[in-house]
Parts: sequence; structure tokens; C-alpha cells
Amino acid sequence: MSTLGEVILHPIHLARRFVTSLPPTPPLPSDEVWADRHFLDGERSLWVQLSNQDRRHSIGVARRFVEARPGATRAEIAGALLHDVGKIECGLGTFGRVAATLLGPRTEKFRIYHDHEAIGARLAVEAGSDDATIALVDERGPAYPTLKVCDY
Repeated sequence: MSTLGEVILHPIHLARRFVTSLPPTPPLPSDEVWADRHFLDGERSLWVQLSNQDRRHSIGVARRFVEARPGATRAEIAGALLHDVGKIECGLGTFGRVAATLLGPRTEKFRIYHDHEAIGARLAVEAGSDDATIALVDERGPAYPTLKVCDY
């Protein structure tokens, strides 16, 4: 966290994310269709492994990303949709993620949760993603500052 605004907003973001993570409802069909338009086949195979809550979250982030970056490429939008895909390997539900956030990488599952960006980038490489997609999932590249803002 580098600014006072980020420090203040971080707990608000976490509380909002927790509340929206509780209902297990899937994304709206129209949102699923919208997301599908931006994926390569391997990317879609990754994305559908995310929980309903994570898919809903990723659609919200990606839609804010497109609004903030109107010239975003397909690969960048896929990166926004896949930004949390590394979390599929940690096997933690909502309450486990809360514990991992509060306690840090104290267990193997918590460590995986905290390394989800690098894990997601590896999964994106294996899925055949473009460099721009991989960079966003790995929290780097020219579009990352926009994604970071849209994830809060």
C-alpha cells in the first residue's frame, strides 16, 4: 500500500468482497456470454474452474476495466477476467480466504492463496494465453495500474 487512500480503502474493499462472496449464485447468463467473447479456449477452461463468487467478481472487475480503458484489447480483457485464476489451486472457501488474508501465508494452502498471481500466470501460460493476458494475471504490464484500481 503506497497511499493513504489505498490504506483506507483496503479494509472497505475486503469487507465488500466478503459480503459479495457469500451468495453462491452463478453469474448472469448475459455476463457469462460477455466473458466468453474475450477468452481463448484454454482460458475459458481455466475461468470455469473458478467458483461462482469468483466468476461474478471477475466479471465486475473486467467490466470496470473496460470502462476505464475503452481501448482494451481482447487479451487485456481476458487478463482482467482471469486476474484471480491462481486461487483455484488453494482450495480455500470464503472463510479460509479471510483467515489467509488475516494470518498470512502460515500454511501451504494460505501460501498458495498469497501466491495466486504467479500461479495464475503459470496457468495462463499453460492455457496458451497472450503475453498481455499473462502480464495482467501476474500483476505487471502497462494495463496493470488500471486493473489494480478496478479490482477495488
